[in-house]
Amino acid sequence: MRQILPRSLFFTGLFAVIIFGILLVLLGMPSVQNWSILWENFVAGLPFGLWLLVIMLVLSSGISWWSESLSRSKVKDVDAILQALLRNEDQTVIEAAHMRTLPNNLSGSILKLQKLLESQRKSLARISNERAETQDKIIQERLVMERQRLARELHDSVSQQLFAASMLLSSMTENNEAAPGLLQTEKMVQQAQLEMRALLLHLRPAALHNKTLRQGLYELVTELKEKVYFTIEHKLEDIPLQKGAEDHLFRIAQETLSNTLRHSKATEVHILFVERDGFAILRIQDNGVGFESEQSKSTSYGLKHIEERAIEIGATSKIVSVPSEGTIVEVKVPIERKSLNDTNLISG
Repeated sequence: MRQILPRSLFFTGLFAVIIFGILLVLLGMPSVQNWSILWENFVAGLPFGLWLLVIMLVLSSGISWWSESLSRSKVKDVDAILQALLRNEDQTVIEAAHMRTLPNNLSGSILKLQKLLESQRKSLARISNERAETQDKIIQERLVMERQRLARELHDSVSQQLFAASMLLSSMTENNEAAPGLLQTEKMVQQAQLEMRALLLHLRPAALHNKTLRQGLYELVTELKEKVYFTIEHKLEDIPLQKGAEDHLFRIAQETLSNTLRHSKATEVHILFVERDGFAILRIQDNGVGFESEQSKSTSYGLKHIEERAIEIGATSKIVSVPSEGTIVEVKVPIERKSLNDTNLISG
C-alpha cells in the first residue's frame, strides 16, 4: 500500500499534462477569455474544470490501485514458485505455475534456477551415498580386522589351554577306574573345545579374497580335519559362479559347519560341491543327533541366516533333519552361462 500514493501522484501529474495539452489544442493559449469555459460552464451543478479534476484524481487512484494489485499478484506468484522449488515439487507443477502469469524472461530465469537446484540436489545425493558407502566399507574392514584379531588371540590362548587341559584329562582317564567326575570334566572340556572351534570358524573372514569357492572350501576342510575328532569326507568341483554367490555360499558352509560342531555330536560329515543339471549344489550332511522341527528354535538364528543368504543370490535352500540320524543342508544356485549361439555371435 505504500506504493499507491507515489503512483497516484505520478498518474495525476501525467493526466494533468495530457489534459493541459488537449485544452491547449482545443482552447488555445491560456487566457481568461479562452479558458473561462472551465469555471463558467456547469455540469450537474459543478464547474466543468472541477469535473476534469475529479475524473483525473479518480483515474489516477484507480490505475495506481490496479497496478499495485497486479504487482502484488506477480510477487505472490514468484514466491509460490520459489517455495515450490524449495519443496522440490514436480517440474510440471512449477512450470504451470509460472508460465501462466510471469514474463518470458522471468520464466526462463526460474527454469534455469530449477535445473540448477535439481543438479545440486543430485550432486549432494550422490556425494551423500558415496560417503555412506565409504563409511560402510571402512566399518566392514574394521570388523574383519577385529574378527581376525579375536580369532588369533582365542586360538593362541584359550584354544591352546583347552587343548592342553584335554590332553591332561585324557591321560588321567586312561585308567578305567577314573572317577566319574573326572570323566565328566573331560567331556565338558572336549565340548568346550568344539565350541571354541565353532567360534573360531565363525570368526573366519567370509570373503574368499581372490580364491575360488572350491579353493576356499578345500582350505576350510583341511583346517577342520586337523582340529576335530570326527571324519570329514568331501567332493569339491571347480564351478564358475559370480563373486557374490561364491562369498554367500562360503559363508553358508561356515555357518553350517559351525552349527555341526556345536550341536550335532556327529562322527561323520560329508561336504559336496558339484554341478548338476545347470545348478551348483552345496550339500553338507552329518550323522549327528538331528532335531525335531519344534526343537529347531534353538538353532533358528543360524538356519534363518542360511535361508536369507540363499534368497539373496537367487538360490533355493533345503534343510532336512531327522532325530538320531543327522541333518542335511543343501543350497542350489542356478549357473548363468551364455548360450553357445551367443558365444558364436561374439566370436564371429
